[in-house]
Amino acid sequence: MPLEPLVCAHTAARVSSVLNRDVKQFGKQHLFDGSEETCWNSDQGTSQWVTLDFPRPVKVSQLHIQFQGGFSSRLCTLEGCRTGEELVKISELYPQDSHAMQISFQVEETVLDRLKITFGSSTDFFGRIVVYHLGVLGERL
Repeated sequence: MPLEPLVCAHTAARVSSVLNRDVKQFGKQHLFDGSEETCWNSDQGTSQWVTLDFPRPVKVSQLHIQFQGGFSSRLCTLEGCRTGEELVKISELYPQDSHAMQISFQVEETVLDRLKITFGSSTDFFGRIVVYHLGVLGERL
């Protein structure tokens, strides 16, 4: 079965912070809008994150991410769970500090309702993360 994008209009997304609280210009909606002109820009801090609550169970297989070079994460920790359960670590990814779309992240297939991506060890001195595109691919169950 081919992989499909799992984030849809009914997926609830949350982010750790937004630069200067300017949600209109740098909010979470820009992670998935498909525009090269917009991005989610976190505020400064040591650990930034994104959580996705899917409307029904999914099996995640791949993560696609496009950072702004200089504002990327050296380590991404993926955690997931089913509704009502505690988050469990799924895998760790080591992205490049690059503006290029990074699509080679294979994720250990796990059935979940919630996915949390924690961006640790930012390449920015102040801990900011800038993401132009976040794609979660897999299978809806």
